[in-house]
Amino acid sequence: MNSQKTKPSPKRSPAATDDSMKPLDPVALTQAMAHAYEKAQPALQAFAQKMTENLARQSFDPLNVNQAAMEYWEKIAENPEKFIALHQDYWKNWIALWNESTRRWLGEQAQPIIIPEKSDRRFKAPEWNENAIFDFIKQSYLLTCQWLERAVREGAPLDAEKRQKLAFAAKLYADALSPSNFLLTNPEVLKETLRTGGDNLVKGFQNLMEDLERGGGELKISTTDYSAFELGKNIATTPGKIIYQNELVQLIQYAPQTETVHETPLLIIPPWINKYYILDLRPDNSLIKYCVEQGHSVFVISWVNPDASLSNKGFEDYLQEGVLEILAHVEKVTNQKQTNVIGYCLGGTLLSIALSYLTAKGQAGRVKSATFLTTLIDFEDSGDLKLFMDDTQLAAMDEDMAEKGVLEARALQKTFSLLRANDLIWSFVVNNYLMGKEPFPFDLLYWNDDSTNMPAAMQRFYLRKMYRENLLAKANGLNMLGVPIDVRSIKTPAYFLSTREDHIAPWKATYAGAHLLGGKVTFTLAASGHIAGVINPPDSGKYCHWVREAKADTPDDWLKTAKEHPGSWWPDWAKWIKPFGGKMIAARKIGKSLEDAPGSYVKRKADC
Repeated sequence: MNSQKTKPSPKRSPAATDDSMKPLDPVALTQAMAHAYEKAQPALQAFAQKMTENLARQSFDPLNVNQAAMEYWEKIAENPEKFIALHQDYWKNWIALWNESTRRWLGEQAQPIIIPEKSDRRFKAPEWNENAIFDFIKQSYLLTCQWLERAVREGAPLDAEKRQKLAFAAKLYADALSPSNFLLTNPEVLKETLRTGGDNLVKGFQNLMEDLERGGGELKISTTDYSAFELGKNIATTPGKIIYQNELVQLIQYAPQTETVHETPLLIIPPWINKYYILDLRPDNSLIKYCVEQGHSVFVISWVNPDASLSNKGFEDYLQEGVLEILAHVEKVTNQKQTNVIGYCLGGTLLSIALSYLTAKGQAGRVKSATFLTTLIDFEDSGDLKLFMDDTQLAAMDEDMAEKGVLEARALQKTFSLLRANDLIWSFVVNNYLMGKEPFPFDLLYWNDDSTNMPAAMQRFYLRKMYRENLLAKANGLNMLGVPIDVRSIKTPAYFLSTREDHIAPWKATYAGAHLLGGKVTFTLAASGHIAGVINPPDSGKYCHWVREAKADTPDDWLKTAKEHPGSWWPDWAKWIKPFGGKMIAARKIGKSLEDAPGSYVKRKADC
């Protein structure tokens, strides 16, 4: 682990901005590309060596999908009728597309056979609709994707896990082959190439080489301008101090921004799979700042970015050092016996374990209320992340962690990028390498790229006991610090916030976990995804949310009767937690501190 500030990527020179259309000079373009290639030789050699090393360590089947594919084709061979029928439907649609496209080429009125989803940004350029050729390319691609999805879903009988794995692999394949990803089938790239005389391709090649160099021989796609942000300067700027630390965490106490504050303090437990400052990006979208402005005495855990020296830190250590010690310290500095606690994602999973532990110890009253943000407790239907956790993949992961002591941040980044490949991979391939442009300075993507390692012992336990065996959802399925864990014993008033398009903690799975708790639970569903649905300040005017007590047996039944509200969920939560805040007292001053927020732990970069 490198605790020093990483060297920023070199500032890239902008691509040509002259609006005039330059003729494409093939000789000049070839010479420019050859020059760029010559300069790129060291990076290309490092890339080739890195790929050779990677292939020597792993199979050609990183998703472990070959077995599912073989079984799929065997079942089709045994009973091909359904597959043939799907293929016939596909060709009928193709013939209809050809007929409609022919009418359009002849100047007649034509109707589209298939249109992209509104959320699909790949085909937003007007040429995809206005130009008959590109419209044909677009529709033929979408028809093929539709057929591929139906073929996996309906073509042959497979068990749910294998079908999900095959469907995910098929979607990755289809996303990679989108016509928007290639020079000759992307109208925006062609137009830019003509406009710049090919300078965009030369600049894109230079960007590619710089990203190879940035990744040490492995392609590390730039998703933002990393030099545009500095922790404590223009992100993570809410004033506060580090008042306590141990090997795993630093505890931040934020300075009050109101004359009086609620008597009961508020502790926030972020996930340690990412840095805490997703909750404190800019002043106008900081949930931490919002809580401070609501009159809460806010404390936030900042997790360390672990190296091999912490490889033996397990889930129990995260419970002891990350929650129990911190809760005791908050009680000490505020002179309060109760604390309101927020847990986000994996931090919420840890919070549910801590609440069960405290209940078993007769100390449930130490947590006055619990807020869970996009939190999994029941991992039975936990989405596509589970596809990366079969026995073969876990064994390979164990072997890698045994060598390094941690699951490297880069491995986690790759996994999460694959879950949203169009947004986090292919959109930047087009922008950076084909258009020759720089990624936009975006604080959220800066945070997304600033990921952390996971200690080997903790990661083994988490993936097997939670994702594979789902023991947290079972009464006394886990034993932590000598105490059986049963989330059904939790009677603490709880507020669950989930998001409708969450690809990491699917909302129906989070509802199943909320339904396990034994106390009164208010369940809120926000529009958008795992991050944007949570980080949605009231002034943004974005999205809507649904609220209702979690009494319905199924999430679908809950949604039928939940009340929809416009805008952010933050004011609803502020209203909910206010009665648990207690009386108003004079604002607390921060006492002895170790350093200013955001602290040093959050600035530690992973060696990857």
